[in-house]
Amino acid sequence: MAGQRRAYLTELSNAEWTVLEPLVAPPKPGGRPPKHPRREIVNALAYWVRVGCARRLLPHDFPPYQSVYHYRRQW
Repeated sequence: MAGQRRAYLTELSNAEWTVLEPLVAPPKPGGRPPKHPRREIVNALAYWVRVGCARRLLPHDFPPYQSVYHYRRQW
């Protein structure tokens, strides 16, 4: 699960992450190192979809909404 932040009901279990991880695009080679783990981005997307809130209203313990939205559009 997540490191030091509060766990939400939409969190991916380890088994779910094991299934999804190969489907998530890895960081591009030669670019900047990722600032946020892919699992945290997916957890934020799951929260966003399940709760149905505006992206700007994501809780502050997720990665910034701009980053989450960027990856959503990219993937």
